[in-house]
Amino acid sequence: MSGRKAQAARNDELIREAARAVFTADPGAPIAAVAEHAGVGISALYRRYKSKEDLLQKLADDGMDRYLAEVEAALADDGDPWEAFAAFMRRCLDIGAGSLTMRLAGSFPVTDAMSAKGREIHLATTRLLDRVKEAGALRRDIEVGDVSVMLEYLHGIRIGDDERMNRLQHRYLALMLDSLHLADAAELPGPPPAWQELRGRYDD
Repeated sequence: MSGRKAQAARNDELIREAARAVFTADPGAPIAAVAEHAGVGISALYRRYKSKEDLLQKLADDGMDRYLAEVEAALADDGDPWEAFAAFMRRCLDIGAGSLTMRLAGSFPVTDAMSAKGREIHLATTRLLDRVKEAGALRRDIEVGDVSVMLEYLHGIRIGDDERMNRLQHRYLALMLDSLHLADAAELPGPPPAWQELRGRYDD
């Protein structure tokens, strides 16, 4: 990669990381706040993203790619099914899976490609949950929608500085994992959110 292309790639990564931080804190923030946070000029940002909606779409797509990579890694893990699932949940928390969902839902149009990727994610996560259930290590009534909502709520914990917030998020994930591990527990009230319900929040 040439020096100019390498610099452009670094700027693009700076912009995306800045956008994740800015829009998680304030979904209504102007795109200029992203450029300021990234330390790049607004013209450099607009050379890559024609609008705020365009940038939000890219962030959502990046998040889906990150999550899909983690669920595929968990499926490829030949070790203990429960440990693979618990590690998957911890990694999802650390990479911010679900962190932008509640904040940005409905603020940008969803493309057909994103919808197709969402279905791929749903099917892969279903395979992972089924494997853990077959091992007798996961509540039978847990579905993909439950996983999505739990990750969203964990990322909604915003207390203290970044280190304190991360520790608290993992504290409550540990509590959730203990509950999920109760394979013979009484059935939960009501059905989990369906894929269509989760997808429908993005319709603006």
